[in-house]
Amino acid sequence: MNTQRITSKLRSWLPLLPLLGLLLASYWLSLQVQPLSSLAKEARHDVDFTIVKLSSTALDQQGLPRSTLSAEKMWHFSDDDTTHLQMPNFVSVKVNQPPVNMTAKLGTLSSNSEDLFMRDDVVISRTDPATLNEMRFETDYLHIAPNRDVADTDRPVLMYDKKNVVSAVGLLFDNQARTVKLLSQVRAKHEANK
Repeated sequence: MNTQRITSKLRSWLPLLPLLGLLLASYWLSLQVQPLSSLAKEARHDVDFTIVKLSSTALDQQGLPRSTLSAEKMWHFSDDDTTHLQMPNFVSVKVNQPPVNMTAKLGTLSSNSEDLFMRDDVVISRTDPATLNEMRFETDYLHIAPNRDVADTDRPVLMYDKKNVVSAVGLLFDNQARTVKLLSQVRAKHEANK
């Protein structure tokens, strides 16, 4: 008689087993489609868009070109709102002055575009159109503040033109004031006229 009662009770619960299975499957599915936790979102550093052959021009208050930035490729990351550049080329343009060209293999643009950081084979060059004399600086890292028209580095720098070769550690290049300041360990070699 005991077995009959147990069998009877099991039969009464039998219709609820598919419902219980459906409930467990729904719960498991709900866990699978939950959004990422805020910690997991912060840990992701994914590209949200890419641009190939980028070229942009910044204008001054009179609507004249102030600078141009071009790159072979650009990647933007939404988590920290930074922009990474391959082969960046930044050109500072001023009326009645030769343009200053700054190139590198890699670059990073800050989220507010206030700072441009160039790395690997950085070259700053300016050619005087009257004399065609080029002044050239080489380093491995450069910080550029485009709105202030200033560039600086704390790394070794090599500066040269037709007759001079100068090495130093650190550079402050102020294109607004048209000055170059070599910060330390300056060594120069000058070739006299022959």
